[in-house]
Amino acid sequence: MVIPDKTIFIQGVNFLVTIFVLNVLLIKPIREIISKRKGLMDDQMEKIDAFNAGASKKLEDYESQLAAARKEANEIRSSMKLDATATEHSLMSEAGTEAAGTIQAARAEIKIQVQGAMEQLTKDVNKFAEQATGKILGQA
Repeated sequence: MVIPDKTIFIQGVNFLVTIFVLNVLLIKPIREIISKRKGLMDDQMEKIDAFNAGASKKLEDYESQLAAARKEANEIRSSMKLDATATEHSLMSEAGTEAAGTIQAARAEIKIQVQGAMEQLTKDVNKFAEQATGKILGQA
């Protein structure tokens, strides 16, 4: 069995002094370093959150601008397609009118040539008929 004597009080005081010295030399500085690191980590997390929020906002803005640009491009494409269709119809109408005029002029020219050929054939037929008649009568 242990009998307490005055050394227990000395060891108790020694223990308290050691705790005080360790607190001053080790525990407080370590706690301050941990506190500073925690503050730094909190600041970094706030910066990261702010950066992520800014990036999300920029991404949303980019997507909305991209959607607006696509919509505008579709409108421009539709407008240009309508203009091209109108121009195509106009050109086809002009070409049809021009082709009809060319065909009509060609038909008129062919008609004139046919009439000329008919007149020439009529003259030639009369001439051949006279020759044939002359040969037939001349032989008889």
